[in-house]
Amino acid sequence: MTLAEIIAGGRPNATGLDVTLPETWMQGRTAYGGVSAALALTAAQGVADDLPPLRTAQISFIGPLSGDVSISAETLRRGRTAAFIDAEVRSEAGLGMKAMFVFMGDQPSHIDHEAMPAPAIFPDPAPVPKSVGAAKFFFQNFEYIEAASDTPKSELLRWVRLKARDGVDPMVALLAVADALPPAALGLATEKGPVSSMTWLVNMLAARPDTTDGWWLLKSATEYARSGCSSQTMAIWNADGVPVASGMQSVAIFS
Repeated sequence: MTLAEIIAGGRPNATGLDVTLPETWMQGRTAYGGVSAALALTAAQGVADDLPPLRTAQISFIGPLSGDVSISAETLRRGRTAAFIDAEVRSEAGLGMKAMFVFMGDQPSHIDHEAMPAPAIFPDPAPVPKSVGAAKFFFQNFEYIEAASDTPKSELLRWVRLKARDGVDPMVALLAVADALPPAALGLATEKGPVSSMTWLVNMLAARPDTTDGWWLLKSATEYARSGCSSQTMAIWNADGVPVASGMQSVAIFS
């Protein structure tokens, strides 16, 4: 099932929607974090028809999510410029994900600063994109192109796009893509073992994210990995090298 089909198949509930997470969006015993976050954002967007653009997502991965899940969303506060909306995703096992979404439009400001140069240029012509992973693993919903061959072992840099993008809100689609790289610390691993994202912060830098043919440049860089805990920074650029998101993630490493 595509992301659009999952959303279209959602059943409205009292505070959000109920959806079924198919096996093709799983990563181990839980759903891929990007699809859970995208569905939570969809429910949050449904709280009001006149929400400004998404500015920040603060996400905690609390427990496994699979099969039938229930998503609820409520407005915590809406002021003159920003709206804070809380969202939760629950399964039979209990609370699996909690998110805080902040919606705010562009504001007049005399400050105009950017220090996020794109670390790679989109290849022209683009090589044939690849899909990786088993058929029942979330990677199959994306296409990847290597962005560079000389990145440090503690970093990942890939061009990524969602295979089926039609009918999906652009911000929802971007959030679904934003977590599509494995944890960057795996590049340092000499032994195999499970990993699990714990928290994820995403700051959206564009009111409406646009790119060419669905391609985004994703970068993850490990800043610290010790005693089973890893902290990584994350960034996204569009195909023209314009920054559209920055973030940070905490990952547990069980090896």
